[in-house]
Amino acid sequence: MTPIRWGILGAANFAQKHMGPAIHAAKGAELAALATSSADKAAGFQAFAPGLRIHDSYDALLADANIDAIYIPLPNHLHVEWSLKALAAGKHVLCEKPMTLQADEFDQLITARDQSGKLAAEAYMIVHHPQFIRARELVQGGAIGDLVHVDATFSFFNDDATNIRNKPELGGGGLRDIGVYTFGAARFVTGQEPYTVPYAKLQLDNNVDVFAQVAADFPGFTYAATVSMRMFPRQQITFHGKKGVLTLTCPFNADVFDAATLTLENAAQTVTTERWPGVNQYVLQVENFCNSVQTGAEYLCPLEFSRGTQHMMDMVFAAGAQPA
Repeated sequence: MTPIRWGILGAANFAQKHMGPAIHAAKGAELAALATSSADKAAGFQAFAPGLRIHDSYDALLADANIDAIYIPLPNHLHVEWSLKALAAGKHVLCEKPMTLQADEFDQLITARDQSGKLAAEAYMIVHHPQFIRARELVQGGAIGDLVHVDATFSFFNDDATNIRNKPELGGGGLRDIGVYTFGAARFVTGQEPYTVPYAKLQLDNNVDVFAQVAADFPGFTYAATVSMRMFPRQQITFHGKKGVLTLTCPFNADVFDAATLTLENAAQTVTTERWPGVNQYVLQVENFCNSVQTGAEYLCPLEFSRGTQHMMDMVFAAGAQPA
């Protein structure tokens, strides 16, 4: 099949370190163009993708007839605007999370996707990693019996006031940056949706959340999460059932934070550990996206799934705004 020709909208550091190389390495993909007015930033991409075309504006990239798909790593508050523009330009769209700042903003994206006939999705890479596909299979297959509780933690330290994560006007905050992983992971593995968030404690700094402690109720099980960008790095998610416990010790930044490892302990007092060394979830994400474009295969993270995660986020923000 003819490779999907990609353009990147903006020379974000994350795009240079992770997604640009992933697009370049992915089967069925060709990293063909970048939109940036900075020659220095462009050079960072051309170092691993020689021959990359450089456009000096976002609009020029969208007008490039030799581009099939756009990857958008812009600041959060620009995601909806440029996703809609890319779809209107006839491009497939993979946009960084959070794709929107409110769940109802997904509705216009879904409409634009359907009207354009193009694939549009949030860059939610973890569901493409085999550890999460395996976790879903085990939990929904009854390996731990009836699920009772899910516990998730994701933290890192960033108090740099110039970083976009610490700027409220750009849609910053820990929940939008990494809380989406703790929420969406539970939804993906269980296939369930929360019906209430009875508790959310948020600590703010410069009007962005830097610590959040969350409790939610799903059908049949409870959920708790801690999310912070003012704590020492840690990540884990545990699914605790009546007959076993399933733990992912590096669920979100696989092979960056640590090795992707899944441990299953069951009522027979046996422990099984599975590892996936060297698996690049960003490459898998691009390959699955390209395959869906080329074959029409179902994509693991459609906009409807991402809307559900954002709806949970909206519930958490609403609960956190209530007086204690």
